[in-house]
Amino acid sequence: MAPPAEITIPTTSLYTPTDKSKPYTLYNITLRLPLRTYVVQKRYSEFATLHSTLTALVGIPPPSALPAKSWFKSTLNSPELTEDRRRRLEAYLRAIAESPDRRWRDTPAWRAFLNLPSLNSTGNSAVSVRTGYGIPNRDAANAAAAQDPGTWLDLHAEMKRDFQEARRCLARRDTATENSVALEAGSAAKKALVKAGGLLACLRDGLKAMEDVRRLGDGEIRRRKDLLAAARVDREDLDKLSSTISATIKATAKGVPSAADKASLIGNAATTAAKGRGRVLGAPLPETEQTRELDNQGVAQLQRQMMDDQDRDVEALNKIIRRQREMAEAIHREVEEQIEELGQVNSQADVLAGKVRVAKDRTKKIS
Repeated sequence: MAPPAEITIPTTSLYTPTDKSKPYTLYNITLRLPLRTYVVQKRYSEFATLHSTLTALVGIPPPSALPAKSWFKSTLNSPELTEDRRRRLEAYLRAIAESPDRRWRDTPAWRAFLNLPSLNSTGNSAVSVRTGYGIPNRDAANAAAAQDPGTWLDLHAEMKRDFQEARRCLARRDTATENSVALEAGSAAKKALVKAGGLLACLRDGLKAMEDVRRLGDGEIRRRKDLLAAARVDREDLDKLSSTISATIKATAKGVPSAADKASLIGNAATTAAKGRGRVLGAPLPETEQTRELDNQGVAQLQRQMMDDQDRDVEALNKIIRRQREMAEAIHREVEEQIEELGQVNSQADVLAGKVRVAKDRTKKIS
């Protein structure tokens, strides 16, 4: 049996509909599962609907009462009411999630409210949650999640996975021998980069919001800013690599033979040489479209052009590696400075502890 989800409502958000109707308050529900942490945004009316549905399905109300609706105040202009309702709604959800009685948690209404996969789902629930199962407004949920210190790190890890996926797709694109495979891999890389770029913007805005309300210390804020700076460099480098055309696509566009075509050409030469040596079984390999109009000098020129393109790609990769090394050295220097500062703090703590002992001894003598 899977462990119960850890549920909190750390923050709220003011949402204005696109149709210019009345704004309302959204409660950012943070769910921490064994393999994933994500945020679901709900308004008070959805909590009320959930409460009535659970009561009707189970036959008795949930173990905690739902906070009553206020007819004289609004959460739009009363921060005190918003904070009080946030705390009480969090207690309401935690009472259901942590209750020994599972009847309310096992209902479809509860799982749909929290965007959890159904109990009779044949797929892996962890995979469903990781891929954003049932999250209708993922961008808004990510923006809310980025304002929580814990989920901020989860979003950062997800962004790094997107960068890794983009690198794998670009490597597959550059080593592809067919144009269709190269185009498909390039499209997948751009998709991963777009997703990572959206997460990077959410992380930047969320860190600024946490810095404004001082939810993190100055040292942790600096550390996370360094992480974002490194992520921006990664994205710029990957964008440059993504915008370059792979050797396979260049070969198709410029008439340069691909690896398969070159193999065919070499095979033709070997077959021709073999004809002079003796009997050869089978028909000779056909001429490729790229090399049909070229002589030996033209083929050599095309090969030199491909080698020049590869040299330029290697040079671009060297620039990326040098930049990554500079970043690693900067991080190493920062770590050494932090260790030195911690050593100073420890020495000062030892001095302070000695002074405290002396003061205690003097106090005992006086008494």
